[in-house]
Amino acid sequence: MVNSSPGKVVEAWIEAFNRRDIESLLTLYADNAITHQAPESFVTGKEALRSLYEELFASDAEMTCIPRNLIEQGDTVVLEWVDPNGLRGCSIYQVADGKIKFQRGYWDKLSFLRLQGLPLPGA
Repeated sequence: MVNSSPGKVVEAWIEAFNRRDIESLLTLYADNAITHQAPESFVTGKEALRSLYEELFASDAEMTCIPRNLIEQGDTVVLEWVDPNGLRGCSIYQVADGKIKFQRGYWDKLSFLRLQGLPLPGA
């Protein structure tokens, strides 16, 4: 996706995420990409991203990213999203040469666990 706009790269990310297609997701990231889901720790590099997505998709959580707003400004894309259970969040992507270099997601982990019927921390 080297010739793709940052917005198109994020749209491809949404499609791959919703299919739970780890291999397609990994092709969208730079080798040294960093992702930080604000409730979690930073993850750096494709192998760490692979582990993150394997663990995420192995859970019982039903996850679908439904875009509400996608705003592209230069190499930055802001994605406001919801899921079918009512969780809302926002993700910010920095894209260079058609690859995601940095991704940060803001969402409420406690709400996610409650909406999914998953165990709460310390429970």
